[in-house]
Formats: sequence, C-alpha cells, structure tokens
Amino acid sequence: MFGEFLDIVFRSIKLDKSLYKDSKNFGEASIYFAGLIMILDGIAGAIAANTVIKTAVAMSGLTAILTWLVWGIFIYVIGVKLFPDKQTKVPFKKVLTAVGYAHAPGLLRFFAVTPDLMIPIIFLTQFWIFAGLIISTKQILNLKSNFKSFGIVFLSFLIIAFLSISFVMSRMNMLPVNQIS
Repeated sequence: MFGEFLDIVFRSIKLDKSLYKDSKNFGEASIYFAGLIMILDGIAGAIAANTVIKTAVAMSGLTAILTWLVWGIFIYVIGVKLFPDKQTKVPFKKVLTAVGYAHAPGLLRFFAVTPDLMIPIIFLTQFWIFAGLIISTKQILNLKSNFKSFGIVFLSFLIIAFLSISFVMSRMNMLPVNQIS
C-alpha cells in the first residue's frame, strides 16, 4: 500500500501523464492517497513558510483540504459541465483524485529549510503543480487540446484568486485601524 502511494507521488512529480490513464490508480484507496498528498502539501508549505514567518502547521493541512475541494469543484464544473469535449464523462471523485495527485510536487517544499530557499522552492513547486494540473485535467477529461486543459485550469485559478483576494479584502475592512480624519 505504501509502495503504491510512493509510486503515485513519484509519477506525479515526474509529470507522467500515464498516471491519470491507469484505472488502478483510481481504485478504493485513491481518494485517501490524494487527500494525504494534499495534507502533506499543506504541511510542507507551512514548514517552508516557517523559515520566514510563523505559520500554523495544522491549520495549513486543513486549508489544503479546502483548497483541494475548491480546485476539484471548479475544474469539474468548468471542464465537465460548462466546456466538455464529446468524450468527457468523468465522475467528480476522479477529478478530485487527479487534482490531489497533481499537487505531489508541493511535497518538495519540505526542502525549503532556509529563508533563502523558501521563495524559489515555493515558486518552482507552484508552477510544477500548475503543470501537473494541466496534464491531469487533459488526461482525466479526455481533452484533445493542451490549450483547452490550460484554459480550464487557468480559469479555475483566476476564480480562486479572485475569491481569495475578495475574502482577504473583506477581512481587512473589519480590522480595527485608527483612521485619521
């Protein structure tokens, strides 16, 4: 079981598109493997960030699960419901699992042990995850075009970024700040 998990992680890190075509990678344990990757990704990000600012490691794991669900929902709705190809018939669980697998490069954030390594490793792994999401989306949704896969992932990213910024900005208005009139 652990060997199967490691195989999925390494194949995802290598951006192996066959990972997403092999039905044995989407069996009973697959959703748990994907969830574990997401939790470890969140913890790795928190540990990397702790080299500069103090971050709650447990909260980062929970945030990663929420992020996983949001990515999965947007990729599913945009790719399966709004802009499907003719052969795009996939259950939400498979999309969610693929999104989790695509986040395996985030585990490399455990190596950001100094402040000098944090920013390069986080940027590198974020682009790597984005590439993994594009590959997984193309394979899972049976898309013919890399451009369409990129569009689905990028549109999902833009919506998530907009919602995140809106949430942060709404919280900033609630901060007790002395205003000089």
